[in-house]
Amino acid sequence: MLIFYRQIDLKDHLKSISAPKISIGFVPTMGALHQGHLTLMQQSLKHNDFTVMSIFVNPTQFNNSEDLVKYPRTLDRDIEKIKSVSEQIIVYAPSVEDIYNGKTVSQSFDFQGLEHQMEGRHRPGHFDGVGTVVKRLFEIVNPTNAYFGEKDFQQLQIVKKLVEILKMPVNIVGIPIFRTASGLAMSSRNERLSTAERESATMIYKILCQAKIQFGTKSASQVSDWVKKSFDRQSDFRLEYFEIADEATLLPCIRKSKFKKYRAFIAVFVNEVRLIDTISLN
Repeated sequence: MLIFYRQIDLKDHLKSISAPKISIGFVPTMGALHQGHLTLMQQSLKHNDFTVMSIFVNPTQFNNSEDLVKYPRTLDRDIEKIKSVSEQIIVYAPSVEDIYNGKTVSQSFDFQGLEHQMEGRHRPGHFDGVGTVVKRLFEIVNPTNAYFGEKDFQQLQIVKKLVEILKMPVNIVGIPIFRTASGLAMSSRNERLSTAERESATMIYKILCQAKIQFGTKSASQVSDWVKKSFDRQSDFRLEYFEIADEATLLPCIRKSKFKKYRAFIAVFVNEVRLIDTISLN
């Protein structure tokens, strides 16, 4: 396994292996790797000649400084997990300085409204930070294909729009959510949950599944009201938002159309830990 801490060294290596028909897969992560990340990596290994995985906790996408401090950093353990799947992975684990060159600020983007919904509404500046670091990483790695999990579905749509706007030659591949046997979506933030909290958090997916069933016969507002009432009865949970939206535009569903694909989005605090999840409703 090759591990690079500086972009100049990574670029030199990638230049040495590049050729017209050589494909490079890229899996950008913030570390604290779990099976969901490894699934992205396996997909990249399957469909590309080389795979690069970045491990970088990006400060510009945190609108809450306390959340940034608490975010798990487990590089040594992450590398062991990667090795358990394949030693052919190229790891890029840069410092903030290496990525931002002393200017740790976000570029401003117009994602044509995608950035104003759900996460963007509750985390001001978040998607400018995401766009900034993804653009930078794509410029460094120059991947053929880049892999993102659908748990962060809004982020996936933002990245697709980023590539479209900037005309970057990268194919963005969305990979279905990896869940535990209990249905809990795998997330790096799960590391901060106690055993009891993890068990309680399985309720999030159960409610999403029930919301999907209800959406077959009820309006979006009726389903939303039911979800809110369900969480109001749970003292360990604080619902930040539940939204049923058009998958393409991420705009809220006002009246259902048989010509659109809809998705439910949710953000919930389990005591002090914020979890997000999503489910397709069609």
